[in-house]
Amino acid sequence: MASSVHSSHSNASVLIFLFVSAILGSLSKVVLAGNFYKNVEITWGDGRAQILDNGKLLNLSLDKASGSGFQSKNEFLYGKFDMKLKLVPGNSAGVVTAYYLRSQGSSWDEIDFEFLGNLSGEPYIVHTNVYSQGKGDREQQFYLWFDPTANFHTYSILWNPGHVVFYVDGKPIREFKNLEPFGVPYPKNQSVRIHSSIWNADDWATRGGLVKTDWIQAPFISSFKDLRTNACVWSNGVSSCSSNSTSDAWRLSQELDSTSQKRLKWVQRKFMVYNYCTDINRFPHGLPLECTVTTKS
Repeated sequence: MASSVHSSHSNASVLIFLFVSAILGSLSKVVLAGNFYKNVEITWGDGRAQILDNGKLLNLSLDKASGSGFQSKNEFLYGKFDMKLKLVPGNSAGVVTAYYLRSQGSSWDEIDFEFLGNLSGEPYIVHTNVYSQGKGDREQQFYLWFDPTANFHTYSILWNPGHVVFYVDGKPIREFKNLEPFGVPYPKNQSVRIHSSIWNADDWATRGGLVKTDWIQAPFISSFKDLRTNACVWSNGVSSCSSNSTSDAWRLSQELDSTSQKRLKWVQRKFMVYNYCTDINRFPHGLPLECTVTTKS
């Protein structure tokens, strides 16, 4: 099967190119930045989520009773999404902070950053996943090369017709390509909102659930600032983008350039701690199709 997939790659690449070109002709940017009062709404937490500093800062808090969360007021279909986060310091075992894109419904699309808490002095794990039509199980996990609790760092998602790319401080850490011609579902038709939340996940988050949340350390607080979107707003089945505007980098970058590819390989070589595409024990009947295609391409 792998050889037949490989042999059809060139034809599939042409189909992807034509598909992407058609989509790009109808897109343009809508840039939103800065103020949480204008751009998001608190969705849960009974006051545990707070917007501060005239809308420039947002804190999410978790205690034993509840976590908290927010979502964007707008929905989007394709774009570049940047958020600066400063994660829970100290003993944050069992605590998960999330920043992700998600559509509605039972066959949802979702693009995830999840930050898995740790015991003091141990590194955070960044957990990433991509859902297409309600199917996920595409986890990759990474250590960070800095202390994410000491300062704010930028976490970005690029989502366009050609690929999804996860970035940390401008460095790509993961790429998920559009491989629809090979039968791999890709998130392309469902509009999403930006979501963030903090919650207790000590049944799995730290060392597979072996280390539980220490509630003496509560409240646990993660901070957010500088939410920036360069994206198409989707409303009532219509995109805010038009074909008259100039092209934007997030739309044109259907492939990582050579510098970005080198950075991606560096991060994956040095800091990746789990890759579903190499977990043969989890997939005894064969790795997922996108793993085979990306290996052969």
